[in-house]
Amino acid sequence: MPSVALLRRLVPMATRVCSSRGCAGSATIGPVEAAIRTKLQQALSPEVLELRNESSGHAVAPGSETHFRVAVVSSRFEGLSPLQRHRLVHEALSEELAGPIHALAIQARTPAQWRENPQLDTSPPCLGGSKKTRGTPAP
Repeated sequence: MPSVALLRRLVPMATRVCSSRGCAGSATIGPVEAAIRTKLQQALSPEVLELRNESSGHAVAPGSETHFRVAVVSSRFEGLSPLQRHRLVHEALSEELAGPIHALAIQARTPAQWRENPQLDTSPPCLGGSKKTRGTPAP
Protein backbone atom coordinates (compact mmCIF):
# COMPACT_ATOMS: atom_id res chain seq x y z
CA MET A 1 0.00 0.00 0.00
CA PRO A 2 1.48 3.40 -0.98
CA SER A 3 2.18 5.89 1.76
CA VAL A 4 0.11 9.06 2.14
CA ALA A 5 3.17 11.17 1.28
CA LEU A 6 3.68 9.23 -1.95
CA LEU A 7 0.01 9.58 -2.90
CA ARG A 8 0.16 13.34 -2.30
CA ARG A 9 3.00 13.55 -4.85
CA LEU A 10 1.45 11.18 -7.40
CA VAL A 11 -2.12 12.51 -7.51
CA PRO A 12 -1.15 15.95 -8.86
CA MET A 13 1.18 14.26 -11.36
CA ALA A 14 -1.59 12.00 -12.59
CA THR A 15 -3.85 14.92 -13.38
CA ARG A 16 -1.25 17.39 -14.61
CA VAL A 17 -1.68 18.47 -18.20
CA CYS A 18 -0.14 21.71 -19.41
CA SER A 19 -2.38 23.56 -21.77
CA SER A 20 -0.31 25.46 -24.27
CA ARG A 21 -2.55 28.48 -23.91
CA GLY A 22 -0.13 31.15 -22.89
CA CYS A 23 2.89 28.91 -23.50
CA ALA A 24 3.10 29.99 -27.12
CA GLY A 25 0.80 33.00 -27.04
CA SER A 26 -2.07 31.11 -28.61
CA ALA A 27 -5.58 31.46 -27.25
CA THR A 28 -6.78 28.15 -28.70
CA ILE A 29 -5.49 24.66 -29.21
CA GLY A 30 -5.12 23.89 -32.90
CA PRO A 31 -5.89 20.62 -34.68
CA VAL A 32 -2.27 19.43 -34.79
CA GLU A 33 -1.81 20.01 -31.06
CA ALA A 34 -5.10 18.28 -30.33
CA ALA A 35 -4.04 15.28 -32.44
CA ILE A 36 -0.68 15.09 -30.64
CA ARG A 37 -2.39 15.09 -27.24
CA THR A 38 -4.95 12.47 -28.24
CA LYS A 39 -2.46 10.11 -29.86
CA LEU A 40 0.05 10.28 -27.01
CA GLN A 41 -2.71 9.74 -24.43
CA GLN A 42 -3.96 6.69 -26.33
CA ALA A 43 -0.54 5.19 -27.06
CA LEU A 44 1.27 5.80 -23.77
CA SER A 45 -1.34 6.47 -21.05
CA PRO A 46 0.95 9.14 -19.59
CA GLU A 47 0.79 10.27 -15.99
CA VAL A 48 2.01 13.67 -17.19
CA LEU A 49 1.68 15.11 -20.66
CA GLU A 50 2.98 18.63 -21.16
CA LEU A 51 2.89 20.02 -24.65
CA ARG A 52 4.10 23.40 -25.81
CA ASN A 53 3.60 24.82 -29.29
CA GLU A 54 6.83 26.72 -29.89
CA SER A 55 6.02 27.68 -33.47
CA SER A 56 5.64 31.37 -32.67
CA GLY A 57 9.35 31.51 -31.84
CA HIS A 58 10.29 30.42 -35.35
CA ALA A 59 10.16 31.87 -38.84
CA VAL A 60 6.67 30.58 -39.62
CA ALA A 61 3.30 32.19 -40.22
CA PRO A 62 1.31 33.31 -37.15
CA GLY A 63 -0.88 30.50 -35.82
CA SER A 64 1.36 27.77 -37.25
CA GLU A 65 1.64 24.36 -35.63
CA THR A 66 5.06 23.21 -36.78
CA HIS A 67 7.40 23.27 -33.75
CA PHE A 68 6.53 21.47 -30.50
CA ARG A 69 8.14 20.45 -27.23
CA VAL A 70 6.59 17.59 -25.28
CA ALA A 71 7.21 15.98 -21.90
CA VAL A 72 5.70 12.52 -21.64
CA VAL A 73 5.87 10.69 -18.32
CA SER A 74 4.79 7.08 -18.57
CA SER A 75 5.41 3.81 -16.80
CA ARG A 76 5.65 2.33 -20.32
CA PHE A 77 9.15 3.84 -20.44
CA GLU A 78 10.42 1.74 -17.52
CA GLY A 79 13.44 -0.29 -18.62
CA LEU A 80 13.65 1.38 -22.05
CA SER A 81 16.57 3.38 -23.37
CA PRO A 82 16.02 7.02 -24.38
CA LEU A 83 16.12 5.93 -28.04
CA GLN A 84 13.42 3.28 -27.47
CA ARG A 85 11.25 5.86 -25.68
CA HIS A 86 11.59 8.33 -28.52
CA ARG A 87 10.70 5.60 -31.00
CA LEU A 88 7.44 4.99 -29.14
CA VAL A 89 6.60 8.69 -29.33
CA HIS A 90 7.54 8.82 -33.02
CA GLU A 91 5.43 5.74 -33.72
CA ALA A 92 2.39 7.34 -32.08
CA LEU A 93 2.88 10.57 -34.05
CA SER A 94 4.05 9.12 -37.39
CA GLU A 95 1.31 10.87 -39.39
CA GLU A 96 2.03 14.29 -37.87
CA LEU A 97 5.80 13.88 -38.22
CA ALA A 98 5.36 13.03 -41.90
CA GLY A 99 3.33 16.19 -42.45
CA PRO A 100 2.69 19.27 -40.41
CA ILE A 101 5.32 18.88 -37.66
CA HIS A 102 8.73 20.25 -38.62
CA ALA A 103 10.37 19.91 -35.19
CA LEU A 104 9.53 17.90 -32.08
CA ALA A 105 11.63 18.06 -28.91
CA ILE A 106 10.87 15.07 -26.68
CA GLN A 107 11.39 14.54 -22.97
CA ALA A 108 10.35 10.94 -22.36
CA ARG A 109 10.67 10.06 -18.68
CA THR A 110 9.59 7.49 -16.17
CA PRO A 111 7.54 8.68 -13.19
CA ALA A 112 10.62 8.42 -10.94
CA GLN A 113 12.70 10.54 -13.32
CA TRP A 114 9.94 13.17 -13.50
CA ARG A 115 9.75 13.39 -9.71
CA GLU A 116 13.48 14.23 -9.68
CA ASN A 117 13.02 17.06 -12.22
CA PRO A 118 9.36 17.90 -13.01
CA GLN A 119 10.01 20.60 -15.58
CA LEU A 120 9.58 21.00 -19.29
CA ASP A 121 12.88 22.18 -20.76
CA THR A 122 13.08 25.37 -22.78
CA SER A 123 14.28 25.56 -26.35
CA PRO A 124 17.08 27.87 -27.48
CA PRO A 125 16.17 30.83 -29.69
CA CYS A 126 15.49 30.06 -33.34
CA LEU A 127 18.44 30.58 -35.69
CA GLY A 128 16.50 29.56 -38.78
CA GLY A 129 16.92 30.66 -42.33
CA SER A 130 19.33 33.56 -42.61
CA LYS A 131 20.74 33.12 -39.09
CA LYS A 132 22.31 29.66 -39.60
CA THR A 133 25.89 30.90 -39.42
CA ARG A 134 25.76 31.75 -35.70
CA GLY A 135 27.97 34.80 -36.08
CA THR A 136 30.28 33.39 -38.74
CA PRO A 137 30.63 35.79 -41.67
CA ALA A 138 29.04 34.60 -44.90
CA PRO A 139 31.52 33.61 -47.66
